[in-house]
Amino acid sequence: MELKLYDTLTREKRAFQPLDPARVRMYVCGPTVYDFAHIGNARPVIVFDVLFRLLRHLYGAERVAYVRNITDVDDKINARAAQEHPNLPLNEAIRIVTEKTEQQFHEDVDALGCLRPTVEPRATEHIDEMRALIERLVAGGHAYVAEDHVLFSVPSMPDYGRLSKRSLDEMEAGARVEVAPYKKDSKDFVLWKPSKPGEPAWPSPSGIAAPGRPGWHIECSAMSWKHLGETFDIHGGGIDLVFPHHENEIAQSRCSFHTPVMANFWMHNGFLQVEGEKMSKSLGNFFTIRELLADWPGEVLRFNMLKTHYRQPIDWTLKGIAESFNTLESLTSDPAFETGHDAAMAQPVLEALSDDLNTPKAIAELHVLHGKGDALAVGSTLRALGFSKRPQSQRKVDEQKVVALIDARNAARKAKEFKESDRIRDELTAMGIELLDTKDGTTWKVKG
Repeated sequence: MELKLYDTLTREKRAFQPLDPARVRMYVCGPTVYDFAHIGNARPVIVFDVLFRLLRHLYGAERVAYVRNITDVDDKINARAAQEHPNLPLNEAIRIVTEKTEQQFHEDVDALGCLRPTVEPRATEHIDEMRALIERLVAGGHAYVAEDHVLFSVPSMPDYGRLSKRSLDEMEAGARVEVAPYKKDSKDFVLWKPSKPGEPAWPSPSGIAAPGRPGWHIECSAMSWKHLGETFDIHGGGIDLVFPHHENEIAQSRCSFHTPVMANFWMHNGFLQVEGEKMSKSLGNFFTIRELLADWPGEVLRFNMLKTHYRQPIDWTLKGIAESFNTLESLTSDPAFETGHDAAMAQPVLEALSDDLNTPKAIAELHVLHGKGDALAVGSTLRALGFSKRPQSQRKVDEQKVVALIDARNAARKAKEFKESDRIRDELTAMGIELLDTKDGTTWKVKG
């Protein structure tokens, strides 16, 4: 079966042909470990887990290498470590914070039904590779040393900007790049920088005497090179990483190895909003994976994410999660799901996923199989997609709140304020409450 994937670089969907069918290679940008991952962070984890599963199905599990990094050196990590452990040396505090946060991340994404990557490298374990790349770039005239910094010279790469479709002339100083007096060009970006007293520090690349630490972009170039080679098949991440992170990765890797591409396919998932608005702590709609898992089973959160095509923006709503619970409960209602062990994708679902990970179409095909009563195929396919058990309701019900909302809904209906009554019903549905209107009044029960 032919697999087609959309490539952000070429802006087209085309047939996927691995560089080496015996070792299909994928790299995805992972978390910066200083706090709980939020639901927006879960989207690329789930999307590329599905792709990982699909590639393993098509090429064999032992022939697919999936690398997702851990960024464990960063200003946000330093700040969080100093805040939480002010009486400890900073390096010790950083170790405690990053190890704890990495464990929390693993627990959360495990609960979402995601497989662990083949390799999960930490940035601090690849400083030698970063220095080696930086020294290659300096030797090749693509980077320079200035005031204990090493900077990539963007004008040295004439086709810089192809991924984000930005020409050098279109880029302006201050547009998501740091303006600094030691830069030869405002578009140049940091490969290495001096460490402040007490911060993590390593021996710097040649040409700099003082210890320092890497810039963010060079980390992924070094780790992908170490574990996947100079050129590999797929590089993935969120659409917010296209510029400058992925653009700069391409520049570093291509100029280091003089290759026409860094990855043959660049795949990016779309943005996530919450109840129609950008997720923000100031708006009160910022949710971590851990918070949502306290109310909803991980398989329901996973299913809700896959109802939208990965390249499209997704609106994360309570109503949508409740609908996902009900749908997944229905699809897994046959006892054969609980007793089955096979994990193979039904052909119609496989065909949908092979068309640029069309998960909404795959779910539609599951409904068709369910309607035909083919519980074995439904169960086997769901297990292959990371759904291992039936969803069980775990939401705590505030009975007083439920009764108050039902009373408010009845009052709205009596006043013919049907938009408000519908809104209250949606809120109750999102709480896992199923209503039954009769001539004697409204009764309710907890769904599931």
